[in-house]
Amino acid sequence: MIKDNQKTFNKLHVIIDAVLIAGTYLLAYSLRFKILTIIPFFSIGAEVNYYTLDHMILYLPYLVPGFLIFYQMCGLYLPRRAKSNRPDFWNTIKANLLGLMYFITISFFVFRDSDVSRGFSFLFIFVNIIISYIFRKILQRILSALRRRGHNLKHVLLVGYSKAAESYIDRIRANPQWGYYVYGILDDTMEKGTQYRKIPVVGTMEDLSTMIADNQFDEIAITISISKYDSLIDIVKICEKSGIHTKFIPDFRNVIPTLPYLEDLAGLPVINIRNVPLTNSWNKFIKRSVDIFGSVVGIVLFALPMLLVAFLVKFTSPGPVLFIQTRVGLGNKEFNMYKFRSMTVQSDKKEKIAWTTVKDARVTGVGKFIRKTSLDELPQFFNVLFGNMSLVGPRPERPHFVEKFKEEIPRYMIKHQVRPGMTGWAQINGYRGDTSIPKRIEHDLYYVENWTLGFDIMILFLTIFRGFINRNAY
Repeated sequence: MIKDNQKTFNKLHVIIDAVLIAGTYLLAYSLRFKILTIIPFFSIGAEVNYYTLDHMILYLPYLVPGFLIFYQMCGLYLPRRAKSNRPDFWNTIKANLLGLMYFITISFFVFRDSDVSRGFSFLFIFVNIIISYIFRKILQRILSALRRRGHNLKHVLLVGYSKAAESYIDRIRANPQWGYYVYGILDDTMEKGTQYRKIPVVGTMEDLSTMIADNQFDEIAITISISKYDSLIDIVKICEKSGIHTKFIPDFRNVIPTLPYLEDLAGLPVINIRNVPLTNSWNKFIKRSVDIFGSVVGIVLFALPMLLVAFLVKFTSPGPVLFIQTRVGLGNKEFNMYKFRSMTVQSDKKEKIAWTTVKDARVTGVGKFIRKTSLDELPQFFNVLFGNMSLVGPRPERPHFVEKFKEEIPRYMIKHQVRPGMTGWAQINGYRGDTSIPKRIEHDLYYVENWTLGFDIMILFLTIFRGFINRNAY
């Protein structure tokens, strides 16, 4: 079983990391003082006042254990089975930045060296980040390949047949690289031998203790249906008595359809049905600061294009330059959203309830171009500056359609827990204009519940390549 090999694997992983840290340290020294000195820019100061390799090797007994501790602190030795590998890169950077501070500290207070080359120090950290991350990617690829071939498997027993059990099995079967092998399901309501995707029901709940004693499971997943939760305490007691790692996969997807989070209320665990990072005051402050800075920069950068579009709109069709439309934003509050007018002037009643259609006669010649290129939305930088909108977020909708969609599309109103945006996760994935509203909401909710500053930056970056040309604009 995998638990018998995990300790050996972890020890080997640490040993390899130790070798890599020492190796990159020596490589960085050679690069800085032997190889790069050939280049005139890097040769400045390289021949004088630098410590010999014999002296710098004395740092390794301090650096290697220290870096390994930082790797542990930053989660680089946590199992990554069935998890995204994206955090590994950032955790590697964090661990090495801590290592850099540690390097500087021991150079001053342990070795009393005040002239350790800063170029060498930063080069060591840079090279170590790259090599460490590449090693982890290679290791992950090797483990994935082994698991696909039936090696390094984690054996799992499911307790309870439910929608949660089916969802769990679906994901396991779709991702063989995770290396899970589901032995079977215990359930009181399903006949023994019944299968779901070739995973059989192997007994009833009463067989749990015997099944554990007769097999070597690495993990037990409790997947009982919500109607059977009264038996949860007894099941947990049996699993904990066995000492096997136990997971609980709740069967309340229809009640809590997304990732909840736990809150400790003076020792009482409270499940918050929805995790919205932007309800945190610090996160709100950071996002708003970026919005103010970004909107000012946007207004300055696009001042000339906006003046040009305003001129074209004004002199190619009668009516105002700006089109001001009521939209629903943060906290379900209405606000006036600014756009360059792209259609002929129409009555308020018709404008409030009508979609733009293919070859819509109301769209002007200039309007068709600015809608297609999203130039009509540049005045929304002012909405961002005034606080009605954000640079990134779900697109706001008109009140009439909000009332309609909130009755038709589950969880539609959750998008109003954050400021609407000029661009968003749904938009860069192609869900804008006349596209699937449920799919758009699915992407909006993912953004709402997984917001980070890095996520915003990624969306803004991708908007440059995907977001400006709107293929669904008419």
